[in-house]
Amino acid sequence: MSGHFPPRRTNVKQGTLIPITIPRGTFFCCLVYAILRAKSNRKIQLDSSNQIQSIAMKKQLERIVTTTAFEYFIVALIILNGIVLGLETSPSLSERFHPWFELAHQLILVVFIIEAAMKITAVAPKFSRYFGDGWNLFDFTIVVLSLVPATGELAMIARLARLLRVARLVSTIPEMRLIVSTLVRSIPSMAHVLMLMSILFYIYGIAGFYFFHEHDPVHWRNLGISLLTLFRVVTLEDWTDVMYKAMELSPFAWVYFVSFVVTGTFVVINLFIAVVLNNLEKAKAERLEELQAPPTRETLLAELRQTQEALGKLQDQLAHATSETERRH
Repeated sequence: MSGHFPPRRTNVKQGTLIPITIPRGTFFCCLVYAILRAKSNRKIQLDSSNQIQSIAMKKQLERIVTTTAFEYFIVALIILNGIVLGLETSPSLSERFHPWFELAHQLILVVFIIEAAMKITAVAPKFSRYFGDGWNLFDFTIVVLSLVPATGELAMIARLARLLRVARLVSTIPEMRLIVSTLVRSIPSMAHVLMLMSILFYIYGIAGFYFFHEHDPVHWRNLGISLLTLFRVVTLEDWTDVMYKAMELSPFAWVYFVSFVVTGTFVVINLFIAVVLNNLEKAKAERLEELQAPPTRETLLAELRQTQEALGKLQDQLAHATSETERRH
């Protein structure tokens, strides 16, 4: 029986023995297939386990960076960085504690790098979720600029980058982000107010030149100087001195200055404030809608797809574990 294994006897119900002959080549093929299949199942199991662990790690990182305690910790570091920068302006303190100040800067920078790495890892591979946010891009730019060496020709850039870390306080506190966003949104509306104020300045500038340039050439000798004088008046910085000088020419000159102060200061400036407050209310309403808005269809589909993938991997693992248990028994 060369080329075959010895017959294998199998018990049947009648108690008879039936010889079964298995070819050697078929046996080895089945053995190799079983080994490769076991390795493949093991690899699939490891890959699915690694993916589940990766998703769990990303969720954990996202929970950490969004906690209130973590935000307060970053705010405290930003404030500490600002205090250290202020202490460095003292020559005696800077000379005495310079190594400690540098150590504080390096430690704060390391924490900021770890924070950026955690936030980027939490959204990987969808990096647009991080870099698509202007505030995150602002923080990341500050971290990159902080890596510039604080010696040589780039020392000034490094010092400015350290100073910009204090500006991160704006991006860290939601209320301050809301105020900055409001100011940015108010720029288009402010353009019309600026246009109105420019017309007002131009009219009063030309009128002031014709009224007072011969009597007070220091403040009214040409249109440019007249506009600078009006800017001084509208800021209420010693504007009465200019008015009293003009009243030496005519006692009714106060009408010109008072009307400009009332129109330029109390009306136009209040228009600026009204525009900002109006946009602030709109920004608050939009932020409230974002917090209360239901999840979008894309978000629900993405979460459902992730859940289905996780369930499929668990089913594969369960089937593999069941087959292993049956094989042992």
